[in-house]
Amino acid sequence: MMETRPYIPWDMITGFMTDVFKAYGVPEEDAKICTDVLLESDRRGIESHGCNRFKPIYLDRIKNGTLLPVTNIEIVKETPTTVVMNANNGMGMVASYHMMDRLIEKARVYGMAGGTIFNSTHYGIAGYWTTMAEKAGMIGITGTNARPSVAPTFGVEPMMGTNPLTFTLPTDEAFPFNFDCATSIVQNGKIEFYQRMGKPTPEGLVVNKQGETMTDSGKILKDLRAGQCSLLPLGGIGEETGGHKGYGFTTIVEILSAALAGGPFMKELSGKDADGNKQMYRLGHFFFVINPEFFMGLDTFRHTAGEICRELRGSEKAPGAERIYTAGEKEYLAWQERKDKGVPVGEAIQKEFMALRDECGLDYHFPFED
Repeated sequence: MMETRPYIPWDMITGFMTDVFKAYGVPEEDAKICTDVLLESDRRGIESHGCNRFKPIYLDRIKNGTLLPVTNIEIVKETPTTVVMNANNGMGMVASYHMMDRLIEKARVYGMAGGTIFNSTHYGIAGYWTTMAEKAGMIGITGTNARPSVAPTFGVEPMMGTNPLTFTLPTDEAFPFNFDCATSIVQNGKIEFYQRMGKPTPEGLVVNKQGETMTDSGKILKDLRAGQCSLLPLGGIGEETGGHKGYGFTTIVEILSAALAGGPFMKELSGKDADGNKQMYRLGHFFFVINPEFFMGLDTFRHTAGEICRELRGSEKAPGAERIYTAGEKEYLAWQERKDKGVPVGEAIQKEFMALRDECGLDYHFPFED
């Protein structure tokens, strides 16, 4: 489908978002990290986690006190191959960047490393962290819990987050194998995107307390915040289509995100206290890095992974299908399309950006204003 939204060049949107983060009290180097994480999502065409979430998930939370702009990282426990980190309710993206940097260096020496962060906040696109490992010639694995929005199989109460379980594997191709997705069928950010675009949410992704599917994106977001509806785990309703498998993966991520660091979980991550007042989210994340050089070598790994991907893409296609993809390929193609153009922004984001510019007293003139 041809893109009709106006584009903001990469250098302009990078400078703008960094300057706004700084205006909200985020230190400059941390602001650069946060901006890069958000825009990496847009570079990959994953608009549910890019500049669409800049204001509602980060700036609004800084303003209402549920996200601290200065991240005071505390190393609670460390061994040659493990790290436990307290983010102290600061920027989850900043804590995660320092965690991955530390784990990559450990894996260079020892072959594997793992870490967990507690008292954290939204850490952006999960694939950013696993790609840090891949760029270093290693395998990256991460997951995070989140505010409750997903019901267990045969249930209708939101108990767990969308809980992504993400892997990035080096290949000998132009792009890695990058599997980055929620363990629910859809995530909150996608529904927010549907609402911004004035579109309904497809049937079979969300259920109300009566177990009926919902499609009104605005009402879904309102009811999710009130705990009156739930997203469904991968596989959908019940066990016939494998909903119990998605439920199992969601639970694994919840346990690893909380139990390895002894952090809070499920309803404790709602962002509300017992009286309904806003409070810190206190999320947990886990990270693992594996160095292929300690097995049969990076070149062997890359070649084998690449061959597997090529054989999959070259296999027999279903009637009417144009091509078969492997994980990470569509994101790579999105970057090829956008790298010389910038970020496409809809009307709602245009209005947000102009309001933020004026609020922060910044000197930017966006292309869509011409």
